[in-house]
Amino acid sequence: MAIIITGSGFTIEKLIEVARHHEEIQLHPDALARIKACRLMLENKIKAHEIMYGVNTGIGEFSEVVLNDSQMKEFQKYLIYNHAAGIGDPAPLEYVRGAMVARVNVHAHGNSGCRPEITQTLIEMLNKGVTPFVCQKGSVGACGDLAPMAQIALLMMGEGKAYYKGELLQGRDAMKKAGIPIPGLQARDGLAIINGSNLLTAMSGLFLYDANNWLKQAEIAAAMSLEALKANMKPYNVKIHQVRGFPGAVRSALAIQKCIKGGDLIEGKMKCKVQDAYSMRSTPQVIGAAHDALAYARSQVEIELNGVGDNPIFFPDENLQLSGANFQGSPVSLPMDMAGTAITMVSVLSERRMNRLNNPALNVGLPAFLTKGAGMFSGLMLSQYTADALIVEQRILSAPASIQSIPAAADQEDFVSMGMTTAIKNFQILDNAYGILGIEFMAAAQALDFRDYQCGKGVTKAKEIIRKHVKFLDEDRPLYPDHTTMKELVKSGEILHEVETAVGSLE
Repeated sequence: MAIIITGSGFTIEKLIEVARHHEEIQLHPDALARIKACRLMLENKIKAHEIMYGVNTGIGEFSEVVLNDSQMKEFQKYLIYNHAAGIGDPAPLEYVRGAMVARVNVHAHGNSGCRPEITQTLIEMLNKGVTPFVCQKGSVGACGDLAPMAQIALLMMGEGKAYYKGELLQGRDAMKKAGIPIPGLQARDGLAIINGSNLLTAMSGLFLYDANNWLKQAEIAAAMSLEALKANMKPYNVKIHQVRGFPGAVRSALAIQKCIKGGDLIEGKMKCKVQDAYSMRSTPQVIGAAHDALAYARSQVEIELNGVGDNPIFFPDENLQLSGANFQGSPVSLPMDMAGTAITMVSVLSERRMNRLNNPALNVGLPAFLTKGAGMFSGLMLSQYTADALIVEQRILSAPASIQSIPAAADQEDFVSMGMTTAIKNFQILDNAYGILGIEFMAAAQALDFRDYQCGKGVTKAKEIIRKHVKFLDEDRPLYPDHTTMKELVKSGEILHEVETAVGSLE
């Protein structure tokens, strides 16, 4: 069933449906009426020769240059040519589709001034599977994601390139094969497509969805390691976390309790220490802090997805146009820097538990490096090296981009958000996180194979899924296939799906 675009109520889950799962969209009739009303106001202002930024003036440092009537239409074409200045590899199609639907939702407010044909063409492209070729790098996240969004706008003139049914085609050919008329660009149309931080916001929404699923798997992996290490489970009593008050910690403690429910450890059938190390007993506080960081980032991303990120902005009811800076990506880039750092933080915690599983001084009677043939075999010794290498990359990538502004446009654009850099590096952080968590899962499953007590229902299910993909390390073998398999298993969400089927949602 098509998702109705109204300008409000557009969630990250709806973004996922459109961007990743190719759900169709429809523009609500009220939204179309608003777009038409705004365009009519703009055309009346053009006839009255009212000076409007980016309509009958240049942009950036050239904003004081006034264009005559014959220049206005041509200006939109050259604006897009000039701004289609990215570089390098193409962005994944789901990123571009996310940016397109986010831009449609901006237009739906009726404050952008473009012709309705522009919005309707974006919708047809989404519904018929025409996805522009967009270089991922080149945006500084202010004046919007100008370079990548301009590559989307090229299709409005039948230019650029686009993917259609698995082929990369010239833009005009892709539109023709899909049966989509080319609308061309008239006054304001080009700037109304490019002047918002839509690509970095769409990427951030996709990241937050995947990162939330990763955090839930981090809780499953933690539960496995805790059972393997015979942890004292009193720190997971939800009362501890409720009395402090952080919702993320409450959520995390409850999720881990669900995973270990029904096992000998939670039932108090085995001896454990009075107090464990921080990497064991403070897991709810740490993963909980990450949950809270992601929740805040989500709130900011969804505000941006449903807001008017544009310049200038038109108010038809008041016959008013105002220029400002609603394209500035900082409200998204700052919390998203924190979100990426949160994933790195939880990855470090995962590696510390994996260290305890390996270390004979810390692993409560498990064989050194989880191998039966210590000396002849090294077991999972080198798995820790791999996790450590990935974490060092994450730590470097966790330096915030939102403070890295470099002035541009002759200092007219002298502070920019660098939010695209944040969005790109967050996916790199998450890619490493899949590998790190996969290694903890593998180590925890190996450790549990040495134990002879009953584990919780969720933990038992997780181990069962792992053993479908990676066999017990009876004697040393090359581990890179296992590491890569585990990384892909975590990325797929199979463990999460099966555990939640067994014990209920971990939200």
